[in-house]
Amino acid sequence: MPRVKVSVIVPVYNTGKYVDECAPSLLGQSLPADEYEVVYVDDGSTDDTLNRLEKIAAGHPNVQVHTQPNSGWPGAPRNLGMRHAKGEYIQFVDHDDTLGPEALERLYEHAKRNDADVVLGKMSSTMVRPRRLFRHTVDACTIENDELMQSMSPHKMFRRAFVEEHGLRFPEGPWILEDLAFVSAAYLKAERISVLADYPVYYWMKRDDGGNNTQHRFNPKHGFWANTRTIARQIKDGTTPSDDIDALQNRLLHRLYHVEILSRTREPEILREDPAEQRQRFEAAREVAREEFPAAVREGLPAVSRLRAELLEAGDFDGAVALAERVREVKAHSEVSDLRWEDGRLVADVTLDLLRGDGEPLVLVERDGKQYLDPELLAGVPETEDGWEVPDPFRLAYAELVVKDRDREDWWYPEGDLDMRLRPLGDGRSQVVASGQLRLDPEHLAGGRPLERGVHDVWAYVQLLGVDRMVRVTGDGTAGGPAAGPALTGGRLVLPYWTGSGQLALDVDQRQRKLGQDIQAAAVANAERGEGTSLPLPYLAATADGTPVRLKVTVATQGAEAELLPAPGTTTAQLRLPARLKLPSGRHPVNLPKTANPLAYAVVRDGTVLRLEGPAYEAGGGRRAVDSVADNRQVRRVRRWLGL
Repeated sequence: MPRVKVSVIVPVYNTGKYVDECAPSLLGQSLPADEYEVVYVDDGSTDDTLNRLEKIAAGHPNVQVHTQPNSGWPGAPRNLGMRHAKGEYIQFVDHDDTLGPEALERLYEHAKRNDADVVLGKMSSTMVRPRRLFRHTVDACTIENDELMQSMSPHKMFRRAFVEEHGLRFPEGPWILEDLAFVSAAYLKAERISVLADYPVYYWMKRDDGGNNTQHRFNPKHGFWANTRTIARQIKDGTTPSDDIDALQNRLLHRLYHVEILSRTREPEILREDPAEQRQRFEAAREVAREEFPAAVREGLPAVSRLRAELLEAGDFDGAVALAERVREVKAHSEVSDLRWEDGRLVADVTLDLLRGDGEPLVLVERDGKQYLDPELLAGVPETEDGWEVPDPFRLAYAELVVKDRDREDWWYPEGDLDMRLRPLGDGRSQVVASGQLRLDPEHLAGGRPLERGVHDVWAYVQLLGVDRMVRVTGDGTAGGPAAGPALTGGRLVLPYWTGSGQLALDVDQRQRKLGQDIQAAAVANAERGEGTSLPLPYLAATADGTPVRLKVTVATQGAEAELLPAPGTTTAQLRLPARLKLPSGRHPVNLPKTANPLAYAVVRDGTVLRLEGPAYEAGGGRRAVDSVADNRQVRRVRRWLGL
């Protein structure tokens, strides 16, 4: 009997229909069913969840169901699941999420190949922004890679022997942040950690009833602040203290401080919650910050975050509110230029920056050789009348371009990096900007594989001066109009266009957009006829290495296999049809599958393709006369002499 490679542990409580929605993704894995098991642990459900689980188990030998009295939190059922697990590795899944079809197979192979204690699989989600941690697959790293702290949910694969060796367990009972406690302990103990970024293994989805949103986060019985202290101390106990802001301990504590502490001082929370309630959170956060986090953690923050921390430690709630009101108005802004196809990639120059609420750039002001934060941003913020110095404008600054598969919630990362620089604006003013080149390859973007059929939107994430924003990548094109010419990549049609909101998007394989208006301008420019059975198509990209792309076309009502060839010395393409087609004499439209408008017209005489014509070409009487005697040798000599 094959050994159990993976145990999938699923805690459930009053899950109802979501059990049935999650189960197919667990039971339909590419890993053979006798090589993995699904361990459900019911935490004392009072609805029909247990009945649903028992029906699933009755039809699947690799499913087991365990029950326990209600504990009120996922920690205890996860621990019970680990005690029953027989797999070499364990994978945690929540009952309302799903796995990709090849998730377990790919995660296990990656773990074994790299002898990993922990494997982080690429997550897709409707609830959170993309994580740069999943930009590249990593064979092996340790906690020294502090980007791991971007992913603190338990939905990972852990070597069971590693978990048992170090006695890793989730805190039990109503214990908020139990996932951070378990995962940070695992990171600190692990000798090898791997990241699988080229396949979406875990889909963390928002429930339509809101049931997977953490509620009553600050309920005293859940111990939020005490638990935050516990996790901070766990990180400090596992690392070496240092006054260096870039020391490992301070980098690891940064995530906890930024997310769990500073969130109490910034928008939207501080502006959204009841002021009396928020003041209590503010004071509690202040106490934990002062007692548990070294000064180097705060000193290592970028400008705006460091100011927030200063206001927090000073107990200036009103000042924090004033700053939050100003920062809330800041928006990210994108500039796209020279959008074009190059060697099968959609290429453009991109610049990202931040604008104040009044639409003006968020600037730095130089005074006495030092840089200070934009005074307009600080208007009304106490203790900033003399300005707020920015010793390092690029502290923790980064920006990245991402492409979202609209149908599947997958995020992918195009080639290239964006560089940070100061853009001079005159009069001692400058602006932090990120700039670089978008290089989007539809045939390799999805983890080395082609993008799936569908619409793919281009976004950017920026973190400048401590202000982070997701922004649609937009240009100055007409909303709803083409952004660049169509391309044939791998035999599929890719249509770049501007959405109704002006965002750059690609429609792959005509999911919503049909070939038509995208070629109108190019078709007019392509009114010149081709020679023989080959037609130059400057608005379609071909492979750069000279390999023909074979594609199915319809000539009139007859199917045919055409070739798309690079034109000699260029990156444009030539469409070539077979020399003979069983069609009546005449002019016949050539269409790609699902296209609304013809790609070209084939002129046929007695079953022979005389030539291809661009879609804007108007067949004239003179040309028809030549066609009618095309088999005449003298006429052929005249045609060659005339360049016809």
